[in-house]
Amino acid sequence: MKYCLSQFAWTSIVIWMAAITVPSLAQDATASRLRHAVQFLSAGNLDRAAGELESVLRSSPNEQRALDLLGVVRILQHRESEAESLFQQAIQSKPDFASAHAHIGLLYQQSSRDAEAILELQTAIRLDPARTDASDALIHIFRQHAKQAETNGEPKQALGLLIQARKLAPKDPDVEFEFATAAFQMSLMQDAVDGFRETLTQRKDDALAVYGLGRAYGNLGRLDDARQQFAHYIALRPDDPSGYCSLGITLAVLDHPEEARKQFARSIALAPEQSEAYVRLGVLELNANNLDLARTNLQHVIARDPKHAGALSSLGRVEFLQKHYAEALELLGHAVASDDSLREAHYYLGLTYSRLGQKSESDREFQRATQLEREDTEKRKTLWNKLDLPATSAR
Repeated sequence: MKYCLSQFAWTSIVIWMAAITVPSLAQDATASRLRHAVQFLSAGNLDRAAGELESVLRSSPNEQRALDLLGVVRILQHRESEAESLFQQAIQSKPDFASAHAHIGLLYQQSSRDAEAILELQTAIRLDPARTDASDALIHIFRQHAKQAETNGEPKQALGLLIQARKLAPKDPDVEFEFATAAFQMSLMQDAVDGFRETLTQRKDDALAVYGLGRAYGNLGRLDDARQQFAHYIALRPDDPSGYCSLGITLAVLDHPEEARKQFARSIALAPEQSEAYVRLGVLELNANNLDLARTNLQHVIARDPKHAGALSSLGRVEFLQKHYAEALELLGHAVASDDSLREAHYYLGLTYSRLGQKSESDREFQRATQLEREDTEKRKTLWNKLDLPATSAR
């Protein structure tokens, strides 16, 4: 993945390097030519800069600073293969020369050679932790690879990469947000809270961070905190139906059904074609034993999406409570066929089979429900220890 540096950026890197190295040079011919080379580079005169550096190398072929500077000149002249060779010579001459490691790492990154870039950039940072050019590029690599891992359905790898980026850029709001999002997807809710909160210390009205924090609080059972975040989100984005729906869910769990109904109604008014608020409203009525109202809302969803597992499961519960066992059996069967991970659907399917006197089928569904509950518990316990973290040691 390319991290392209402009000619201005490469020149700025050289000027920064020269600012901390040239003043310390002894007053000799080499120092004079290096200073002249930097001046020519600053003025955009690449040929004159190259001439000065080549002159130094004729008398001192292993002068690592001249090799490094000439490598940057070659990049600016679009002669990347020569630049790579010059950086390698500089490293061979002085293996602990951070600048050459940083520059060849940047070149590798620009050339989509990320594995090699990571090693060189990590080496540069180890030798000189102040190399922000190297750390910025390494952060970019980790973030881009994390995005690709997420796209590929590898959330553990994505989170591991973002942990590395976070170490390099503590308190960076973008890195913190991406880390928090990845942690949320891995059910590491306290880490998600920490990341979203850190994002909001830098950007207090970041709507997506506010929403993410509300969801993380909700999953931790900190419901009043979640309620406050969703209310804040609605204030920031009053036209987004998801904010009202999420606030409604939270209020329902807090046992404020009337307020929850109002929020679901607002969500539906903004997006009548949606399913989520109708399902949540149906579940709210189901839990309040308003079975006819629950049926109306859930059937509305199923009419649009016959395979909506949540609606099928909840409507199956309605039929079960009304002792319509044949109908419950059909709906709950469709629910688990659509999503076999729905523990509640398996549980009520087990109850339905039991009412119908089908013991073996009932036992099977209860066992599946118990298995799903156990798997969810174990998953939450072991996620952190199983993270696949990328190697951090430099060459």
